[in-house]
Amino acid sequence: MNILVIGSGGREHALLWALQKSRQLKLFCAPGNAGTAQIAECVRVSATDVYNLAQFAEEKRIDLTVVGSEAPLAAGIVDEFERRNLAIAGPRRDAARLESSKAFSKDFMARNNIPTARYRIADSLDEAQTILSSGEFGGFDSSVVIKADGLAAGKGVVVARSRSEALTAANEIMEGGLVGADAARRIVIEEALDGREASLLLFSDGKDYALMPSARDHKRVGENDTGPNTGGMGAITDASVLDEETLRRVVRDVVEPTLEGARAEGFPFRGILFIGLMLTSDGPRVLEYNVRFGDPEAQAILVRLESDLVNIFEAVAHGGLSRVPVRWFDSSSACVVLASRGYPAKPETGATIEGLEHAAQHEGVRIFHAGTTRSQSGEWLTAGGRVLGITATAQTLELALNRCYEAAKDIHWDGMHYRRDIGKFGRQMS
Repeated sequence: MNILVIGSGGREHALLWALQKSRQLKLFCAPGNAGTAQIAECVRVSATDVYNLAQFAEEKRIDLTVVGSEAPLAAGIVDEFERRNLAIAGPRRDAARLESSKAFSKDFMARNNIPTARYRIADSLDEAQTILSSGEFGGFDSSVVIKADGLAAGKGVVVARSRSEALTAANEIMEGGLVGADAARRIVIEEALDGREASLLLFSDGKDYALMPSARDHKRVGENDTGPNTGGMGAITDASVLDEETLRRVVRDVVEPTLEGARAEGFPFRGILFIGLMLTSDGPRVLEYNVRFGDPEAQAILVRLESDLVNIFEAVAHGGLSRVPVRWFDSSSACVVLASRGYPAKPETGATIEGLEHAAQHEGVRIFHAGTTRSQSGEWLTAGGRVLGITATAQTLELALNRCYEAAKDIHWDGMHYRRDIGKFGRQMS
């Protein structure tokens, strides 16, 4: 069986690792990285080059394609593959709007009575200034969240602590080049929610769904949730993230209304749905939807998968998810991201990585590559901001984290940094 995974990060390395656990496959990854090259043939085609990816899938007789990252989904890769009768697991472009347009997703939540923060949409900087000056989101010193409408690679959300910070953020997004022009045409202004964040992911075939273990990630670069947002500095899965009562409430008030709303509005959701939550004193509120695995949540989640991931993705692509067992190991997991100096603003690359082989020998540990390459002599080199995801499973979260950090001690390169407080549950604002 030939399978193509699209993307180049730690998430895609984890997907390839999980796919090949239970059977012999011919794996391809476009474009991939040095880590994925150990288990798959890397293909020099951009993840957003929809036409040439479809051409490659036809030429290589790919039986199933799995999309890791969001940009290809927003570009309509599933629509193109389906037009050519190529099997692919992921949402079509219309369903991908749940992530590719913050304004669309907020309006969708409002239409379907899904609990979320109060919001307004601004189509210009003048309109944003009017909304922020109206007092609708509190006084001058009240916090407010400014979000770019489109995909912004983690750079499009600012939690402003005052009106002046909010106006600055709106200006930087809409006119200052903080994000790409397409993402900056509109902004969403939201009330800031206080509580603990959690993530609930699920597989869906457009009709049925299967939940994954609940997760929590750590977005800010610095310990104690300080510094700028990143793509993610670490993640955990553990029963404590969502207790049984809260999980039932999220399923009732969020998961099922989201899937039912998507069907009713003509875009039944097929693929992986990621629901970002804030657990407030008034109950769970949806922060955002993603339409694919998070990164590094994918690493922490997939190491706990007991079932055959190929069977699951085939059911997502073709239907029949209710007939496929989706089982998870009764354990906890953690992923700690090792990053380059300068990340997230201007990461340094080209440093020699030492200690990988020794770190991989720790019990329960898997190392997923995100930004690596290899020299002609075979040395591992850094090639991005987030370089490695040190991932571990154990019977308790504390032990899983200990395993991650013990393995991380064996790895070194000039400028390497990572958070040492992954798994700590302070209150957050978003």
